[in-house]
Amino acid sequence: MSVGETACSYASIILHDEGIAVTADKITTLLKTAKVQVESYWPTLFAKLAEKKNLGDLIANAAGGGAPAAVAAAPVAAAGGGAAAAAPAAEEKKKEEPEEESDDDMGFGLFD
Repeated sequence: MSVGETACSYASIILHDEGIAVTADKITTLLKTAKVQVESYWPTLFAKLAEKKNLGDLIANAAGGGAPAAVAAAPVAAAGGGAAAAAPAAEEKKKEEPEEESDDDMGFGLFD
């Protein structure tokens, strides 16, 4: 991942978290304030992504390990909608995973 991608990702997340509309101008302003220089096309690309996708959903999927499903669903959605079918599949996969045993279940802990 390039510096431009990383910086614009963080700027988009900050704007979204603060409830501010994610636009190319606002991403650029935030990056200039942080004294980060990126290629001029990165803020525009991330602003277009924010228009088409709900950043909150993308963040939630990335935190839960479902980012590949979200990214894979993006081309399908652009081609005519099948993203709704991809989301339940990701949820089913998540439910099937067995719960990991904790150290407490074995009667000892890491720092005992």
